[in-house]
Amino acid sequence: MVAGNGLYYPILGFASCVAFMYMSFGDFLFNYHQEPKFDFVERNGTQFMLDGRAFYINGWNSYWLMDHAVEDYSRPRIRAILQASAKMGLTVCRTWAFNDGDYNALQISPGRFNERVFQALDHVIAEARQHGIRLLLSLVNNLQAYGGKTQYVKWAWEEGIGLSASNDSFFFDPSIRNYFKNYIKTILTRRNSITGIEYRNDPTIFAWELINEPRCMTDTSGDTLQDWIEEMSSFVKSIDKNHLLTVGLEGFYGPKTPKSLTMNPEEWASRLGSDFIRNSKISYVDFASVHIYPDHWFHEQEFEDKLKYVSKWMLSHIEDGDKELKKPVMFTEFGLSNLNKDFQLSQRDRFYKTVLDIIYKSAKRNRSGAGALAWQFFVGGMEEYYDDFAIVPWARPSTYRVITEQSCRLARIQRPSQLKGNLRELCLEKE
Repeated sequence: MVAGNGLYYPILGFASCVAFMYMSFGDFLFNYHQEPKFDFVERNGTQFMLDGRAFYINGWNSYWLMDHAVEDYSRPRIRAILQASAKMGLTVCRTWAFNDGDYNALQISPGRFNERVFQALDHVIAEARQHGIRLLLSLVNNLQAYGGKTQYVKWAWEEGIGLSASNDSFFFDPSIRNYFKNYIKTILTRRNSITGIEYRNDPTIFAWELINEPRCMTDTSGDTLQDWIEEMSSFVKSIDKNHLLTVGLEGFYGPKTPKSLTMNPEEWASRLGSDFIRNSKISYVDFASVHIYPDHWFHEQEFEDKLKYVSKWMLSHIEDGDKELKKPVMFTEFGLSNLNKDFQLSQRDRFYKTVLDIIYKSAKRNRSGAGALAWQFFVGGMEEYYDDFAIVPWARPSTYRVITEQSCRLARIQRPSQLKGNLRELCLEKE
């Protein structure tokens, strides 16, 4: 009896402790174990690979996630867009991992960071993981929005160490290169305050993008931008060998590439200091990136002619991926403006379908067209942030149908007998 009572009380105490822990943290523990299994996306030749299978991407852009995760009132939008997109079978979201010297800046000045904004980015990554979404994170903007290369040049000029006031000095000024390298290292080695995982070790991140739409028009030979990409891509890989890397190109061919005469929208596109083939061939670059904006590139063409050009543009780059680069090609932005003359919403549906059909056919043939990301998605109540490409994809049934059909088509190619969760429910509805 003495021995029995001696064991009874410790056991009772242990049981009480377990009960208390479950009542206090049960939801957290349950949610943690319910998180989707995440592995790093890898590359094998011209294909992305996940769990030993080819991985084709149907995804979207929401550049605004970190910015709207800073404030309490706007933070629920992050969960709303990720949750809704996951239910549509989407797998990758491209978003900004930068805000340089602007309102709610992540990087206040070179090497100085706002921890509150960093925690907002932590939140975005943790929330994406909960919903089974991977992120393509862009590291700086060629444009002025959210600081961009203009802000880096301004910082160097204000400190009296800048070589030039030209925005393009971002690419050749050694001091500015060091600013950016420090930024890269800080981002990649950041330990997420929610998950405890360093960014470079987190498979929620699909890939890094060096810069959004790089152009160096002061050196049309392309040598300055090429040198910068080589240095920065090597630097990223020296810190992070887990993740894929892309440049962030628009896809224009440089003046020494024969296709510049036949495939570029107009002659100006070969004078931007970038070259799709040369830039994408760099060994540290894992996949090529291309954008699709026919209405910005052609102002006089009829809609039907723009659609024909889109097909020609995409097939050209997929051919490059197969034959020249031997790498996947990702169409990381595509959109149709509502400012076009005689614009109709049905045209946007046809434009989306044209892009997605080409990706599907590429996937069926095991070619290099690896996926496409629409520009850009919002949730309701965000009209003040819209540009002329913005959509709420579930607000228009025909648009929703085009996007979700692509999710199901790609899923059936990748794992036809293993449709699970959102995809299973979604795709059974379409059979």
